[in-house]
Order: sequence, then structure tokens, then C-alpha cells
Amino acid sequence: MSFIVDAVYFIAAILFILGLKQMSSPVTARRGIIWAGVGMVLATLITYFHSEINHNYLWMTLAIGLGGAIAWATGKKVAMTDMPQMIALYNGMGGGSAAAIAAVVLMQQKEMSVTLQILAVFGALIGTIAFSGSMIAFAKLQGLMRKTYRFSGQQRVNLGVFLVIFIISLYLAFSGTSYGMTILGIFFVLALIFGIMMTVPIGGADMPVVISLYNAFTGLAVGLEGYVLGNPAMMIAGIVVGSAGTLLTQLMAKAMNRPITNVLFSNFGDAPSGDAEEVAGSMKEIDANDVAVMMAFAEKVVIIPGYGMAVAQAQHKVWEMSKLLQDRGVAVKFAIHPVAGRMPGHMNVLLAEAGVPYDIIYDLDEINEEFNTADVALVIGANDVVNPAARTDTNSPIYGMPILNADYAKHAVVIKRGKGTGFSGIENQLFFADNTRMLYGDGAAAVSELIVGIKEL
Repeated sequence: MSFIVDAVYFIAAILFILGLKQMSSPVTARRGIIWAGVGMVLATLITYFHSEINHNYLWMTLAIGLGGAIAWATGKKVAMTDMPQMIALYNGMGGGSAAAIAAVVLMQQKEMSVTLQILAVFGALIGTIAFSGSMIAFAKLQGLMRKTYRFSGQQRVNLGVFLVIFIISLYLAFSGTSYGMTILGIFFVLALIFGIMMTVPIGGADMPVVISLYNAFTGLAVGLEGYVLGNPAMMIAGIVVGSAGTLLTQLMAKAMNRPITNVLFSNFGDAPSGDAEEVAGSMKEIDANDVAVMMAFAEKVVIIPGYGMAVAQAQHKVWEMSKLLQDRGVAVKFAIHPVAGRMPGHMNVLLAEAGVPYDIIYDLDEINEEFNTADVALVIGANDVVNPAARTDTNSPIYGMPILNADYAKHAVVIKRGKGTGFSGIENQLFFADNTRMLYGDGAAAVSELIVGIKEL
């Protein structure tokens, strides 16, 4: 039976890999999710026949049933705007599960090789950090924690806490079975605290990097504990998720012009020393009918979606408007910044949900050169990713971050609910530019007005 169990675990792992590969493209993402889901079902069911289950079938079934019911109910109810915090929450659950597995292994105090002992402790550490850090990320995204908590010498305190954890980790890893439950409890409590302290200074605008970073932590923790347990499905799934999360973190850091060392060891979103440039000019409002005329008689329109579009659930209206423009011979393209929204790929998911074809959706590097030839750049709820201060203001917190060149278009139109700053709290120079006009209102309502205006022409 053990051979069959291992074989099914291996098949499940292959399905995980193939599923993740399919998820790399919007065209095959749905198929990839199904394949990975089938792999997870196989891995779960075959575990009932594992030799070390010790007839704990009732507890297994209760856990699976309860967890599955909660996930099903919340997954059906969650709005697309709340998807980032749901992912942060579930990612934290994955890290917490890996830490819980490590806790059980370490509490049993069985004789293990030094290598397994080290891996168990390391998996426990990063899994616990991923759990508590992800909970803070969830709280920030959900609006339960609106402040960014920082104090003088915070990084030194964090370093001190980590050094204590590191010393305890060495003791647990090399002491065999001589450690007590008290020191093990202190280890987990400090790891939880460190995950919180590591995340509370982080500003909301940097949450995409945080989510992908903790995703990498969770995958690595699961892979390590899978190795400790000798479970190939956990090993392969954890390694694949960990490596994918690491690559995604690097891409997000590059998109925000942050080195990985800055992401790991510095307060995210810290402003450089000095005063930011004062914004000259004023915001100039425009009527929806005038925008409709401007776009209807344009040759090329580039649409830049942001979190405001997600909040307004305007993606279906945006696509309806785009089709009207295409029917009039206007070339319509969508420009997606890597960190637009609250998680990687947020805007791509929303546009795919609305049925926008993949071949008119472009990443930053693919579309930026085209703004020079665009008649209209329509910004819907985006802020920092189109802020020219990233190019010109060396004292801006986002200086050096690659942005979408909306200000290079002949006309820029910004749909925005009000005159306030974006999620990062930085004033946007684009809104005050001579070629920019502001269309105030809810995203869906404003686009509906544009649709009416285009139809009347």
C-alpha cells in the first residue's frame, strides 16, 4: 500500500506543477486551477491510506469538512475587490499549517538526524512568520488596520528579536531531544511577534510585494516540512510555490524599483530625506459628454485600470465602452502596471472576468512606447502607477519606480471619486498637468455616462 500512496502523491505533485504552469497564462489559467485542484483532491484522499495516520479518520474528516465548508462559503461570497485580502488570509493559513506540522514534529521530540531537525526548525520559523505577517497584511487590506506603525530604532529592535529567535533556533536544531516545551513555546511566540513587527511598518501601497513575499515563505515552509515528513507531494508543491513566489517577489520589487534587500530589511514606502516637490497648477474638471466626443473621434485610446475600477466593479462597463469605440474604428488597448491594484495580476483577473480579449491587454514594457501616439489615455482609479513624480522628484517615496507614461498621451482623462491622494498618500502630478482633465465620480457611473455619450454621437 505504501507504494500506491507514494505513487499517488507523485501524480498529485505532477498535477500541481502542470497546473501552475497553466496558470502562467490567462488563456489556460482556468484549466490550470482545475488540474491543481484535482491533484489536491488526490493527495487528500490517498492520505487516508497512509501508514502513519493511526486511525485518526474522524479528526481528518472533521478538519477537511470544516475547512472546506468555510472556504466554499467565503469563496462564493467574496467580492473581486476583496480578493487580495482573501489571498493574504489563505496564504497565512498555509504558512500557519506548515508551522503547526513543525510544532507537532518538534513536540514529539523523536530522534531525527541533524539535517531533519534543522529543516523542521527552519520550516517552523518561516511558516510562523508568514502566518502572522499575512494576518497583518489582511488587516491592512481589509481596512481593520489603517495606520502604519513606526518608531525610532524599529529596525534595530526587529534585528534584536530576530537574533534571539536565531539563537533559540540553533539550540532547537542541535540539541537533539533535550529541549523543553517552554523554550519551544518561546520560539513560536517570538516568531509570531517578529512576523507582526516585520509587517506593521509597511505601507498599503507595497502590499503586492508583501503578499508575494509571504507566499514564497509559505511555499518554502511547506516544502521543508514535506521533506521532514518524507511526503513527496508536500515537497514538490512547496518547492514550486516557494520558487514561484520568490520570482514573483523579484518581479514586483523590480516593478517598484526596489532591491530585494530593501524589501526584506527596510521599511517599505519610506520617503527619502528632503521635501517633495510642490505640485504646480490645478485640477481641471471635464464633462462626460466632452470625454465621450474626445474618445469617439480618437484614433487610439489607451485605458489604464486601477484599484478604483475594482472598487466600482466597473470592468464590465469599461469593456462595453471599449467595444463601442472599436465599432467606430478606434484602436483600444489596455495598459497594466505590474503592481496595479492590491495584488499581482489583480487587474488582469478583473478584465478577464469582463471578457476583455487577452491580445489587447499589455504590460508596462509592451505599451509604454505607445503613449506618445495615443490620443487619449483614460485612467480609471489608478494613482501611483501613473504619477510622473516617480521620474522627476528625487524626494518622492516612489522616485525611480517605473510608471505608465499616461502624461505622454495627447490627452489624459482621469476618472476619480474625489480630489484626495491615492493609497500611498502621495499627490499625483499627472492630475495637475496641462493635458489632463478630471472626470469626477464613481467609476461605473462615470463610464456609464461615457457609454451614453458615445451612443448619442
